Amino acid sequence: MELWMKIGSALLLGTMLVFLLPRAKHMLQNSPKAGEGDWKAVLIPLALLVLFILFLITMIQS
Repeated sequence: MELWMKIGSALLLGTMLVFLLPRAKHMLQNSPKAGEGDWKAVLIPLALLVLFILFLITMIQS
């Protein structure tokens, strides 16, 4: 029975890819392009998250 579960999950994964890839291509072609201020809006919270994780690591080690 385990073999049939693997085959079924592989078929479902393939079907999902068939339906999602054309829609993803359409979304990428029709999405708005990023401006100059958009990158700062992503990088600042990401840098703060990295600093917070480093802070937590240093608190565990001491």
